[in-house]
Amino acid sequence: MTHVVRLLVGAVLVFAVLVLPNHPVHMSPAALLFFPWEMPAILLLMVALGPVRGAATGLALFLVLTAALKLADYATFLAYDRGFDPVLDLFLIKAGLSLLRDSVGMVQTGLLVVAGLLSMTALFMALRLGLKAWARLMPPPALRIGALAGFVACTGVIVADTGHHLTRWSLDTDPPGTAWTTRLTVTRAMEVRAVTADLMRFRRQARQDAMQDERPLLDRLDGRDVYLIWIESYGRASFDNPLYAPTHLATLAAAQDSIAEAGLAMQSGWLTSPTAGGQSWLAHGALASGLWTSNQGRYGAMIASGRKWLFHFARDAGYRTAAVMPAITLAWPESAAMGFDHVFEARDIPYRGAPFNWVTMPDQFTLSVAQDLLPPDPRPDFIQIALISSHAPWTPVPDVLEWDGLGDGRIFDAMAAKGPSPQDLWQDRDDIRDAYRRAVEYSLRVTFDHVARLADKAPLVIIAGDHQAAGFVAGSDNRDVAVHMIGPPDLIERIDGWGWTDGLVPAADGPVRRMDMFRDQFLRAFSTPAPQPGGRS
Repeated sequence: MTHVVRLLVGAVLVFAVLVLPNHPVHMSPAALLFFPWEMPAILLLMVALGPVRGAATGLALFLVLTAALKLADYATFLAYDRGFDPVLDLFLIKAGLSLLRDSVGMVQTGLLVVAGLLSMTALFMALRLGLKAWARLMPPPALRIGALAGFVACTGVIVADTGHHLTRWSLDTDPPGTAWTTRLTVTRAMEVRAVTADLMRFRRQARQDAMQDERPLLDRLDGRDVYLIWIESYGRASFDNPLYAPTHLATLAAAQDSIAEAGLAMQSGWLTSPTAGGQSWLAHGALASGLWTSNQGRYGAMIASGRKWLFHFARDAGYRTAAVMPAITLAWPESAAMGFDHVFEARDIPYRGAPFNWVTMPDQFTLSVAQDLLPPDPRPDFIQIALISSHAPWTPVPDVLEWDGLGDGRIFDAMAAKGPSPQDLWQDRDDIRDAYRRAVEYSLRVTFDHVARLADKAPLVIIAGDHQAAGFVAGSDNRDVAVHMIGPPDLIERIDGWGWTDGLVPAADGPVRRMDMFRDQFLRAFSTPAPQPGGRS
């Protein structure tokens, strides 16, 4: 009887791993209705091989890795609306653990990691035990040959199904059952090969920069300060998702009136972000470098290439450049390649209040002290500020306070202690969405209020969302984000040819450009054209 139980356990676990979905949309009991052809192939192979040393261990390890890949896919689809890339995304494990630690604490994070490792170990041991039970059936030679023939037949169906669905050939009808786990494995292998080839092409592209030697640059800014402000997780959902649009459009309308009263002009448009749900640095890199940094491999290649960022050009044009980055809590050596004279990480910002879970400090505080962080310098400023209050887990959401009463940030302590906790909030998707709505509203309010307060200095301000929130929050897989340019009317006139919309609400059908197009367009809009041969300019 014990042997029968092991046979059943082995079959059930193999079936479970093979039908386990890799996408949130398919994570339902309906997944159990599919018959995976890999299951009889694996079990028949074990019968045919018999007690061959290492066979059960190898297959069990392969199945555990397959389950891990599917779960990684599931998490990545949930967070970033894309599958997991085994080559480029391994660093996300560390980043995810860091976010989890800052959200629920070190102890709970440790317990979750241990539980995960123990679960995978237990799965491996149970699969190995079950597969060994099938290998020990020891049928007569004729039946063993039959098992081998059955394995070959199942493999033929798997190959036919895989090739058909990957369009390598076409069958008149779909084979019965499915071999989608094999298709997933083959697809990932093909993607690894494609990623390698893509990185080679990208490295060549990074070395070719049409703006590298252009002069003069940014002289049409008339020496005004420039602020590039990133609003976390602020995308098109704020304009077309009925869960968020009423709140966020009303906030933008009020801000538009205040900024207009201050004598500043505004135009707004759409940019397509290279990422969704997270990895904000990919968006920052694409906009400032003029390269489509759509994955971590491309981003790393761009950093290593010596490519000039927007801030390099600003520094060459006589600007002091700086980055105010309250989300940076670890070493950030790659910032040396971005063209900043000064980098202010979380520890460099004089916030003495309590953190808001993962969020180190409220956006209002960051904005209030950004200019004061810089030492005296006669040069105009070109400053990037990356805000984070609208970053997940979106709890708690700060209140907007009087700007003159923020002090050293301890006034926020009571707000930081308010619930719900991330683990409580994230048990209900409707609660998550409402928290997201309020967090983005907060960031919009303090950002545009800050811009209105800067009106007497008449800087040029660029405000952009870095990416959409995760798909289940944004409500779509669209990657467009809003971008606003605010400043003196004579400066804003210089982008009239871009097709943007006056005010803070871009037209729904307005032109959409990728983020990597912004750098060159901005440089050309605010630079005197170089003289052309023959005296034309």
